[in-house]
Formats: sequence, structure tokens, C-alpha cells
Amino acid sequence: MKKKGWLVPLILLAALLCGTVSAQAASSGWQKSGDDWKWYDSSGSYVTNVWKKGGDNDWRYLNGDGVMATNAWVDNDDYYVDDDGKMLTNCFKQLPGYDDSANEYWYYFNSTGKVARDTWKKVDSKWYHLGDTGRVEYGWILENMYYTDENGVMVTGWQKLKDPDDDSTEDTKTNYPGDSTTNDENVHWYYFSSTGKKYVPLDVSDGDYGERKVDGKRYSFDTNGARQYGWVNIKGTSGVDQAITDYRYYNSDGSIRTGWYSLNPPEDLSSNYSADVVWFYFKSTGEPEAAEHADYYTKSDFVKINGNTYLFNSYGTPVYGLQKVYIGTYDGGKYTSFYFGKSSQCCVQKGKFNIKESDGTTYSYYFSETDGSGYTGTRDSYLYYLGKPQKANKDVKYEVISLPNNTASSAFTNYVVNTSGKLEKKTTVKDRDGVKLTSDSGGVLVKVDGESVESGGFYNAAVEPDYAGMEE
Repeated sequence: MKKKGWLVPLILLAALLCGTVSAQAASSGWQKSGDDWKWYDSSGSYVTNVWKKGGDNDWRYLNGDGVMATNAWVDNDDYYVDDDGKMLTNCFKQLPGYDDSANEYWYYFNSTGKVARDTWKKVDSKWYHLGDTGRVEYGWILENMYYTDENGVMVTGWQKLKDPDDDSTEDTKTNYPGDSTTNDENVHWYYFSSTGKKYVPLDVSDGDYGERKVDGKRYSFDTNGARQYGWVNIKGTSGVDQAITDYRYYNSDGSIRTGWYSLNPPEDLSSNYSADVVWFYFKSTGEPEAAEHADYYTKSDFVKINGNTYLFNSYGTPVYGLQKVYIGTYDGGKYTSFYFGKSSQCCVQKGKFNIKESDGTTYSYYFSETDGSGYTGTRDSYLYYLGKPQKANKDVKYEVISLPNNTASSAFTNYVVNTSGKLEKKTTVKDRDGVKLTSDSGGVLVKVDGESVESGGFYNAAVEPDYAGMEE
């Protein structure tokens, strides 16, 4: 009984092979030679290093000894035959390596039976890459632009991986770079498209980092494709050339920060800030709002956020207190004042506010109810210039203050005020030197010592706001 058990497959194999014996020469074709199978030609010689078909129409290989090969790499190690000697085709198979028979590797054999090399193959909806040896590759491959997992499957989407330039990374299954024991310092998140290709910045000509969108969110990647977080200088500037607008801030998940956020400034710029933690406002692009110039502000620097108007200095922090702001261009020379409230407000304030100046004196400033600019002119019987109330010097008791006149007919309009800043209207007063000053119903000077004066003349300059002072 035991003997019959192995006779059946032998008989079957013989039937399959011998089906190709030539009708013209009974000795040609497949013939049993001891325990081996050989293929003889019409002259009775066995053939070597050649493929021959069996009666089952499957290809088999005759090696250098003319013996049908089984369970072996053949024909320059480009093909593999199974235990029946059949050529493997259209299959994904784990086999001993042709150059390393002590270990097994996965290979793919195409329709002609040749092992696939240097190509991608899709098996059961999963992609694998076969290297130049034909083996399935693992880890970072193809100039570190693709990654295959511990099973050799191409990954897509977000993956947390050991960096490709980490010396400890090896493209082998037993040293899988995604191992949970890896050092986090050498591990980053990477993004792979649906084709498996790693995201890298599209243009990093201006720096070492760049941005790309993933599912509608902006992320920063270095030239290796490692996702960044925290402050990143995407312009690649350094030293005195750096500006806060060169930076972006990325959340812990790598997405770009937008809107208000309180945090430590970039380390390289930290000496420009008076506090360790400051407020920033990030545009929809992630760029911090900041004034264009470090030594002056223009109205074009204003930013409207949720109905409030803010002004950010050149380092990206919102200003507060009294500020000098140029209308139009700096070269135009025209400016006014704006009050941005306390440090807890930092936005344009409108109306009246008591502001303590640097000498300790508190003034009741007035700012336009329309745009918040410092008011120039008369209001409620008081005279203002750029929002600051104008008062006569105590030494003179009454004083003529000249305000710039925007009309073409005269350069200045002159007002008579007392030491409290109140206008002297339709009256005649005498200053400390005994000079009589006569005004009309609007407080405008019309006579000096009884003599009429021409409009547009200049007497005393209005006192400008003290921009060093602020209310806290």
C-alpha cells in the first residue's frame, strides 16, 4: 500500500510529460532516466538549458545536466519552477532567494513566467515594489519618494515614519522603519498621495521649507517631505534679514495656524519682544499680520478683524495706547493720531478718553466717532489738535493757537484759549503781558490790542500728542 502512494503522482506526471513524444520518432520527447526526467531529440540526445512543454501544455526547464528542474531558480535566475517542474506564472510567491537560499522572499512572476524587477505590481488591490533582485522591497524606496510597510505594501495618506536619512533605517522586513521603538527625534509625519508618492514642497527656491495643501489644509514640509510644526521660516531668511512675515506657525497636527493666537515668538526673533508670550494674528494664508515698516505706521497698516480695527507693529504684535499714523504715504508727511486703548484692547477707540502722558499729566483726548482719528478743530467749546486738547500756558493765561487750515484762502485759523483749554468766544481777554485778544463767536481771533488781524497768520503752534504716553 505504501508503495502505491507515490506511484500515482509519478504515473500522472509521466502521462503529462510523455504526451509530447513525437509520432515520427518514438524515442524523442520526455523520457524517464532513473529518478529524473529528460527530454530527448530525434537523434536520441537529451537537451540542456532549454524550455520544453509537457503534455499539460506547461513549460518545464531542462538544466545544464539535461534534467528537468524542480523547486529551483532557472534560466539565469529569471524564472522559477515548482515541485512538478512547472514554470510559475501570474503569481505572487514567497520563495528562497536565488542568491540567498537560506531566507525566503516574496517575488512576482508575470504571464511569461519571468520574475518582475524594478517595477510596481498590484496584487489583491495592494501595490508592491519589486527591486532589481525581484524581491518585494520594504521601507523607504525609489530615492526615498515611496514607502512600503512591513508587509511590503505601498502606503498612502499620513504616515508617521522614521526619517529616510536616519542611519539606523534599513529596508528590510526585520528592521521595519515604522517600528514603535524608534527615537522620536528621528521620526516625522509624511504624506503620500493616492499614487504612493511622497509630498515634498513644490518650490523651495526661497528656503528649506515649503507648503502644500492636504484635504484643504495647509501644511509645511521640509525638502525630505517631513511635516513641520511650531514656528517655521518658510522664506529661509536669517540674521538681520529675518522678519516675522517670513514665518508661519503650524499646530501640533501640522496644520497652519490662522486667527488670534498667544504664544512664544520665534526663537531667532525673541530679542525683539518685551514678553515671553505675545499675541499674534495669522491671516488665512498663515502669514502674521505686521506693519511694513519698523519706524512708522501708515493707515494702510490697519487691519479690520471682527468689526474692530487693529494695528500691528513690524514684529507682529498688536499695538495699544496713543499712536502716530501717517495718512497716505510717509513721504507725504500728513499724519494724525489714533488711540488703541489699553493692552487688553489693542484696537481703535472712538470718542473721549483720559490719557496720561509721559510727564504724568492727564489730558482728555477726543477721537472721531467715525474713524477714530484724532480730532482737529473745536468741539464742546474746546480746541483739539490731532485729538489733544489745546491749552494756554499758565505763564501767559491766554494764548492764540494756530491750527492748519485746509482751505485755499488761508494757511491757519487762530483760536483764543485759556489755561483749561476752553475757547474764549466773542470776548476780549488780556494775557499776562497785557496784550488784549478779541475773538468772535467761534473763538477765532479777530483783533489784537483793538487792531483787526488778517486771517491765516501764524501765532503759536498747536501742541502735538505725546506718543510716548499711554493709558494703563
